[in-house]
Amino acid sequence: MLEFAVLGVLHEAPMHGYELRKRLTGLLGAFRAFSFGSLYPTLRGLQCAGLIVEEDDDSDRSWGRRGRRVYKLTAEGKERFAELLADAGPQTWEDHGFGVHLAFFSRTPAEVRMRILEGRRRRVEERREGLRAALARAGDQIDRYTRELHQMGLDTSEREVRWLNELIAHEQADTPEQTITSDASDTSDHPDNKGEADHG
Repeated sequence: MLEFAVLGVLHEAPMHGYELRKRLTGLLGAFRAFSFGSLYPTLRGLQCAGLIVEEDDDSDRSWGRRGRRVYKLTAEGKERFAELLADAGPQTWEDHGFGVHLAFFSRTPAEVRMRILEGRRRRVEERREGLRAALARAGDQIDRYTRELHQMGLDTSEREVRWLNELIAHEQADTPEQTITSDASDTSDHPDNKGEADHG
């Protein structure tokens, strides 16, 4: 998912490594912890794959000093980002993937957003039901603190389901109704209209 995040951020504009780190922290910080130690190996991998290039930033060049290097998407990198953006598979419903995809929802097709949200809701509902069953089975066999820990997880899952329900409702409300067209609705082909035209 770090590959997707890097491509998405660089899709906005070329960036220095430090700027990229700051942008990723702001983008992903609310959803997951990410290791800076994994960023530069990811960048090298993307370069080797031809998805990004590293260039001199001429705007940052001063007399007698080499400009800093910036990372920039290639045409192949833009294509790869579009492919990942359209992905709504099970990995996008999991904790490590959902937040990253959500961060780029403004650029994600509406039908893909809906599939990801519905998939995430199913995943969280499964987790919620599992926690409920575990609490019911445990009964008095667990101490109060362990029970509170499980209860906190259950409450968190229930809140997320409500939040997802709201997001899905907003998506449904924002989706324009498709105009249904058919031969029967085309008045120019209607037999009565043809007759009127002949009589005219």
